[in-house]
Order: sequence, then structure tokens, then C-alpha cells
Amino acid sequence: MGHWFDQNIVEPGKLPLLLALAAFVLTFAVTRVITRMIRAGKGPFRNITPGGLHVHHVVPGVVLSVVGGFGAVASGRQSVTAGVFAVIFGMGAGLVLDEFALILHLDDVYWTEEGRQSVEVVVLTAALVLLVLAGFSPFGVNELSSDQQQGRLGVILTLVINFCFVLIALFKGKARLAVVGTLVPFVALIGAVRLARPASMWAKRFYRNRHRTRARSVLRAYHHDVRWAGPRRRFQDLIGGAPDRVPVPGRKP
Repeated sequence: MGHWFDQNIVEPGKLPLLLALAAFVLTFAVTRVITRMIRAGKGPFRNITPGGLHVHHVVPGVVLSVVGGFGAVASGRQSVTAGVFAVIFGMGAGLVLDEFALILHLDDVYWTEEGRQSVEVVVLTAALVLLVLAGFSPFGVNELSSDQQQGRLGVILTLVINFCFVLIALFKGKARLAVVGTLVPFVALIGAVRLARPASMWAKRFYRNRHRTRARSVLRAYHHDVRWAGPRRRFQDLIGGAPDRVPVPGRKP
């Protein structure tokens, strides 16, 4: 195990990334535990409201992200300092993305349905970093042979083709597949060849006069949402807590 860790994590310089990921996940988990305790009125934790101003935890998260990011860039990849700044950056990123929905909507939506987007972004971010740690490179360049890697044309063609798959998947309304597809090209290809979501830019442009195709798109999207909406909501509730049925002012920690 120690040999594998040295060969796959330490020697390639991935230890700071692993530390950042661990700090990111742990910070998000601890933050959610604390906010759920504040929401329930349990424990010693309370909202930070100096002078009546509610300071959201995205604020210290931004500060930690800036300090950790610039510090990591300045310290190199192999030093102990790089690991320290990676942990600081991971903590900041965990605090910031925990309130991603608040930043997106510019509103206090932490315990609303819109607040589920924060949990979704955190899970997606952690999954992407895990893929990078596992050795996946953006747009599948890691899958090139040694001869192809020496040829600039082969690298460029691979990047362009896979990037096209990612763009098509994105235009078809399959954002999750597009993001994951930047690291796993086969996933982007699946999103590119399947029917577009009915509200996507692709459907509005190419399905406008193709009524049968548009009907198939609506039906497939409906069946997909019905099949996965329940499990996805239960997973999000397990991680981040169930949202309020009716938003209650002042409940957001």
C-alpha cells in the first residue's frame, strides 16, 4: 500500500491535490453538521451576526480560497508548504461551494429547493477531483499512446474531437455528462449522441419542426426525471439535509 501511495500520489506530485480534496470534503461535511444543528436549535453553535449583519460562511471561504490558492501557486508542488496551502484552499472551497446556490441566486436559498444545487455541485466537484487523482486527464489526452503524445497533431485532434463531444452534450442540456466528459471522453460521447433535453438550446434549434423527435425528447426526459428524482432527492437530503417546504425567513444559518 505504501509503495502504491508513493508511486501514484507522492512521486507524480498529487499529494497536495489529495490533501485539498480531503480538506474540501471534511469541511463541507462538518459545515453541514453544524448548520443542521443550528437549524434544529441544538448544540452550542449559533449564527454569526455582528451588528445584526449575518455573515455567511462563504465569506471566510473566499478568504481561505484566495490565501490557499495563491500560496499553493507560489510554493511549488513538492514542498510541505504546498500541502499546507492545499489544505487551506480545500477548506475555503468547501465553505464556498456549500453556499454555491446562494451565490448563484443572490438570495438566501440555503434551506430551499434551490439550495440543493449546492450539494449537487459539491458532489460533482469531489467526483471530478477523484477522477484527476485516478489519472484521468482533461479531454482524454492520457489515453494517447507514446507515439501520439510525441506528435503534436495527434494531441490537438484528440483535444478538438473530445471538446466537440463536450460542447454538444452541453448544448443538449446534459451539463453533468458534459462536465464529467472533460475527463472521461466516453461519457461526453454518450451525452452527444442521445436525444437532447426538451428545454435545451439544441432542442430549440433542431427539434423545432421535428415534432416526433421533440415528443420523444419530452417523453424520455419525463421518464428519466421520474426514475431518478426520488433517489437523487434522498441522496441530497442525506448529505445536506431536507429543505423547508415553505421558506422561513431567518432560518438560514
